[in-house]
Amino acid sequence: MGKVHVLLADDHTVVRQGLRKILESSPDIEVVGEVGDGAAAVAAAATLKPDVVLMDVRMEQLNGIEATRQILATQPTVRVLILSMYDNEQFVRQSIEAGAQGYLLKDVDDEVLVEAVLTVSAGGTYFSSSFEGALGGIGSSLDILTPKEREVLRLIGEGLGNRAIGERLGLSIHTIETHRKHLMEKLDLHSTVDLVRYAVRVGLVQ
Repeated sequence: MGKVHVLLADDHTVVRQGLRKILESSPDIEVVGEVGDGAAAVAAAATLKPDVVLMDVRMEQLNGIEATRQILATQPTVRVLILSMYDNEQFVRQSIEAGAQGYLLKDVDDEVLVEAVLTVSAGGTYFSSSFEGALGGIGSSLDILTPKEREVLRLIGEGLGNRAIGERLGLSIHTIETHRKHLMEKLDLHSTVDLVRYAVRVGLVQ
């Protein structure tokens, strides 16, 4: 397995230089690019195709949360780790909704940052422990789904289409379409990609 390729997005050059030094102290990580604003992060992610984007929240042109949303809309396999100075649960929730796989504060130890990048790149999530309250809302949202809706969501997360899900569950395509519509309404999601990312985040699929 090759190195984890990381794109740095932060509006302070000194911060980016420090992050590069920390991350490249690990033999498993290579920083493939640096950008100073959200719009540049979207463009660079499309060109460089990193494994992980280490994203600041507050940047010019486009904030990190919206940049995350735009990157994952076209590159759902990219993993985004938010690194912010803001200890703000609202930002955490917005980041998660945008598709980010982690949220860390900038005062974390070097070793924690490296561990978080490697964890996220391997398909896991990594959030500062102070944000457990914000994360609790994600898991509890599953409680509003029926058992059948959860099963449909799990199969969507595994990449199955409506016909394949219907065959698996012995239901008509129309019924599966109805379940899909209800899932989007209940979870306030707007596309199949959103449903897949949500299923991964809440642990229904790996």
